[in-house]
Formats: sequence, structure tokens, C-alpha cells
Amino acid sequence: MKIKPIIIVPGEPKSIFFEIFFKAIKKNKFKTPLILISSSKILKNQMKNLRFNKKVKILNLKNLENYKLNNRFINLIDVEFDYNNADKNSKFSNLYIQNCFDIAFKILKSGYTNKFINGPINKNKFLKKKYLGITEYIAKNFKIKKFGMLIYNDNLSVSPLTTHLPVKLISKKINKNLIKKQVILINNFYKKNLGIKPKIALTGLNPHCESILKFNEDKKIIIPTVSSLKNLGFKIFGPFAADTIFLKNNRKKYDVILGMYHDQVLSPFKTLFEYNAFNITLGLPFLRISPDHGPNEKMIGKNLSNPLSLIKAIKFLEKR
Repeated sequence: MKIKPIIIVPGEPKSIFFEIFFKAIKKNKFKTPLILISSSKILKNQMKNLRFNKKVKILNLKNLENYKLNNRFINLIDVEFDYNNADKNSKFSNLYIQNCFDIAFKILKSGYTNKFINGPINKNKFLKKKYLGITEYIAKNFKIKKFGMLIYNDNLSVSPLTTHLPVKLISKKINKNLIKKQVILINNFYKKNLGIKPKIALTGLNPHCESILKFNEDKKIIIPTVSSLKNLGFKIFGPFAADTIFLKNNRKKYDVILGMYHDQVLSPFKTLFEYNAFNITLGLPFLRISPDHGPNEKMIGKNLSNPLSLIKAIKFLEKR
């Protein structure tokens, strides 16, 4: 069976992605060819600045059909990037990023591969408040309405019901249909890619699942939804208080903890696993992963960034 390559879009021109990419391919002999969609100028400049192995060869791809990919090379699709103007105006960087994504999307839609990794993006500059995050941007480009976020680790994963949403809007967003949609997405992903029916723990919205207000979301929305999903055969439990579900003896009982909002589950999760995790978008017709870090411009050139998240992401995709 032909091994499908992994498409990689580094993302923001100014980020730590290339540092962790170089570290990842230096420390590991990946069996799957990696296709980098990037500017050759940025790539070579970063290789020079980070003193990356000069013996590494770059295979410039002009037409995927005419090249035999090599996992010992950096297989590159070169995208034009205007260095001079990009520093003066972010629209040039944004155009470059969009062009990289457009090429990746075209390849994915062609069926050439179903494996995609993207590096970090400066959401305020690139998305310009049109989307909550890159997850929503990608889903929109593939006309996917039912999608979700899963932060994956081999031992425990978390999924926020709402993503990059202001806290004051969270309670208005939560409803039975949204919870059911997310549980179905998680269940389908685990069955298809891991061969198991996951045990899902659901957190409450309010502290200790209690509220002094007349309308308690935990009682009115979450508890009836859990009961309904159980009747449908899903392995779902809760709601649990968010301040105790991550205790060792509690979390070890479950494969996934589904929280009501982003930081409710990502803060304890990152405390436990740090870089040993990555972001998967649920509901797409391909596997899309993003390493669990941001552009982190302050760390550029210091050679101190941890490549573990990217390494784990590539190894996960190699098995699929």
C-alpha cells in the first residue's frame, strides 16, 4: 500500500515552527514523506540562522505527479514571499499564509493525501476577527458545519465544547444539540482512528455544578443530555465538577474529558502533559493536526523551543 505523505504548512513567517521542525526531523527518522508548503527563502534563512545540518537536501516540487517523494529530503513546494514588504505591512504575510493554505487545501481535496499539519498563526492579524480560530477557518473552507477541537494525548484527551469564545458568551452558546454533536464527533473519531468506543467525562459549567441563579445549566441542559446520550449507547458520564475531574484517580477512568469552554479543560491538561499533546480537528474529511504551541516570536532564534508536540503529531499520522 502506498504511504500517503504528510502535508505541512508552517504558518506564520515569524514563529518558532521551523526550529521545532528542524529538531523533529533531526531527532527522528520518519518513514512518511513530509511535504513542506513554504517559501524557500524563509526555509533557507531559518536553516542558516539555526545552523541546521547543511547536508540536508531540499527537493523542490513543481508537480507532485512527476516526483518520487523522499523521506530523507525536505520535499518543498515553494511559495513566493515578499520579505521587504512583509515587515512593513502584515497584508503581505497574510497573503503568503493564505496561498500556503490554498495549495494545501487543493492537494487535500484531490485525494492525494489525507494528512495535514499546520503551524501556528497570529489569529488577530490573519483571521481579522472573521473566525474564532484556524479550526473554524479550515472547516469553512471545506464547508463543514459540524466540527470540534480535540487536544490529544495517548493517555487522556480533552475537548472544549466552545473554543476561542469570550467567557461572558459561553453560557449562551451551550445547548443540548451542541453537546450531542461534540460527543458524536469524539466517538466517531476514536472508533475510526483508534478502534475503541471512548469513555467520555463531561464537566459541568458552574463551580461544583451548582448555581445561585434560578436557571442552572447543569441541571436544565447537561444532566438531561447525558441521560439521553447514555440511552443511545454512548459511554458518557457526568456532569463532574471541573476542579476535581482531573485528579489522578478520577481522570484515569476516562479517555476524554469534554469541558464547557476552552480554558476549563486546556489549563489543567497542559499542566499535566505540557508539550506531549497536539490539536486535532474533529469532523473533517481528512486528519488535520496542529502542534500545541503558538508563534511565540520572543523565542525565535534562541533554539530553546520544545519539538515534542510536532514529533508526536507526525508519529500519530504515520500510523494512520
